Amino acid sequence: MTPPPLTVIRRTNVLALHRLFLEKEIAAGKPAKGLDQAFAASLEISPSMWSQIKSSRPVGDTLARQIERHARVDSGWLDAEHTTQHPDPAEERFLALAREAWRRANAKGKRDMRLWLAERAAPLQQAVAAPGGEPAKAEK
Repeated sequence: MTPPPLTVIRRTNVLALHRLFLEKEIAAGKPAKGLDQAFAASLEISPSMWSQIKSSRPVGDTLARQIERHARVDSGWLDAEHTTQHPDPAEERFLALAREAWRRANAKGKRDMRLWLAERAAPLQQAVAAPGGEPAKAEK
């Protein structure tokens, strides 16, 4: 399995920094309104730039280093994949949908869902377990 492109890794990581910022500020009793602007200010970027980054603008090298400096993470942190304790919103929506489908399905439906997922997860599991550190080729 090939790693995601650097632009995807950086966006995922900057969104994780944003989530941590929001959690910290809300836990400190700050109102949610205006926190996006506060996050942008903490990184010394405009709210418009932050909005673009959240949606699709790639984070270049200079901007990545600026974000890392202001977020007080190591240089290069945005460029590496990190395990996240918090699933992103798309993952949460998928899990809620899968849970609802599972709960509504009869025994055959549940078995079919489990088999369907197992077939798709198998290439990923094989890639992790491939000898010599080489990812196994996933079949389509």
